[in-house]
Amino acid sequence: MTATDLIRRDARALAHRESRLADGLPLLRIEVWGGGYGGLVRLILGQLVSIEAADAMWRNLNAALGEVTPDTIGRADAATLRRCGFTDRKAGFARKIGAALIDFAELDALPDEEIVARLDALPGVGRWTAECYLLFCLGRRDVFPAGDLALRIGWQEIAGFAETPTEAALRTDAEQWAPHRTAAAYLIWGKYLRTRGRG
Repeated sequence: MTATDLIRRDARALAHRESRLADGLPLLRIEVWGGGYGGLVRLILGQLVSIEAADAMWRNLNAALGEVTPDTIGRADAATLRRCGFTDRKAGFARKIGAALIDFAELDALPDEEIVARLDALPGVGRWTAECYLLFCLGRRDVFPAGDLALRIGWQEIAGFAETPTEAALRTDAEQWAPHRTAAAYLIWGKYLRTRGRG
């Protein structure tokens, strides 16, 4: 089974066990992009923008560069990167990470928390991006990016909380869904997006 198949299976089992998450089915499109520099740049490019905008910017970047590598990002001029959606700050982060010559094959084989720690130390990454790398790039099955605002609001609405939970509170709540926290994230995102007519 592929990583997407396994996550989908986890989600069905979790929705059966946790009825409050069942409205998240059918699922938000599950994607596993593969690890490496390109996947990390895709996440940086998509920080603080909608899913639709992030997807469009990624398509534009691939069309402009042919392939997203440290070399193609390093050689691209500022105007090209801006047309693809990069701010100067994000472009700087992408160039610095490319210049760091990270061995992604070695990195991607590490345990989840070690990957998060190493990525969190890079410029422009942070814990949310590092956890999303595990989820979207590597297809790890027990990851919950609790700093994600849509997850916090989505869980508030599902659980009926008067206030949006903090990242720390949501991370604690998510422990109940281990070892299928990735599936829980997808179920909450799915419900959140459909509630807003985007699922």
